[in-house]
Amino acid sequence: MEGVDSKMRVLVTGGSGLVGKAIERVVKEEGGAREGEEWIFLSSKDANLMDAAETKALFQKHRPTHVIHLAALVGGLFKNMRQNLDFWRNNLYINDNVLQTAHEFGVVKVVSCLSTCIFPDKTTYPIDETMIHNGPPHESNFGYAYAKRMIDVHNRACFEQYGRRYTAVIPTNVFGPHDNFNIEDGHVLPGLMHKTYIAQKEGKALHVWGSGTPLRQFIYSLDLARLFIWVLREYDEVEPIILSVGEEDEVSIKQAAEAVVNAFGFKGQVVFDTSKADGQFKKTASNAKLRKYLPDFKFTPFDKAIKETCDWFVANYDIARK
Repeated sequence: MEGVDSKMRVLVTGGSGLVGKAIERVVKEEGGAREGEEWIFLSSKDANLMDAAETKALFQKHRPTHVIHLAALVGGLFKNMRQNLDFWRNNLYINDNVLQTAHEFGVVKVVSCLSTCIFPDKTTYPIDETMIHNGPPHESNFGYAYAKRMIDVHNRACFEQYGRRYTAVIPTNVFGPHDNFNIEDGHVLPGLMHKTYIAQKEGKALHVWGSGTPLRQFIYSLDLARLFIWVLREYDEVEPIILSVGEEDEVSIKQAAEAVVNAFGFKGQVVFDTSKADGQFKKTASNAKLRKYLPDFKFTPFDKAIKETCDWFVANYDIARK
């Protein structure tokens, strides 16, 4: 099945999600694609990747030479806490089907997407790429975390047995246009944006879940998209690579909420509801490996990226996932 033609044909699973849409924008609007390349963005409507036969039919149809694997069951803290078994099983099936089918079809390179929540809960900081398997993840999302860790195990075994250079990236907290702005099940920033929008519209106080003290590194989806394309083209290691702003750019949830409030021009009261869980206090990640490769990469300033995302949400409120 290998060597049918030399043209690069990139299949993006989860192409309708936050990161997939950002990659599509970079490829189509920022000149990210090179001449002669074909980029195919797929969503869950195209195939159920938990089904091996459907996954195979998808590869048969599109014959990709490269795959960016973003498809996953994802959710915020509270959804993970409720559905750890679903997160474990669904993601395990999806990942195994995509990686095994890619190998069977002679795909040259697969870049999968992990998450910093896969790292051990009890660890030293900053965390780096060598520490993924050093202990249990945080109990709030162990199902998702272990399923994602297995991608790294699969990639290493596939390289050892077949010489495949399949790898994975580990972004910190991603946000941007096309995010899931669901208040109950979304991640912290899009949830905050939606709540601020409603509070402003109704003239009520903004209630932020938790104490506001946890720390996070946030990466704008468009910055992540540019880095994803670089990894696909240039990064030759099987070992994963953390894609993140630096440790010095870590912000508290309180600071993130303030950035959202400023972007909306919200003038109401802001209340921190400490009866709600905070989740992990910090997951500070080192981007030293990324900086070794790309010392001059410029990340979009946090406040600017927040403003662009809030503006997108307001302009696309009726069609945004929420």
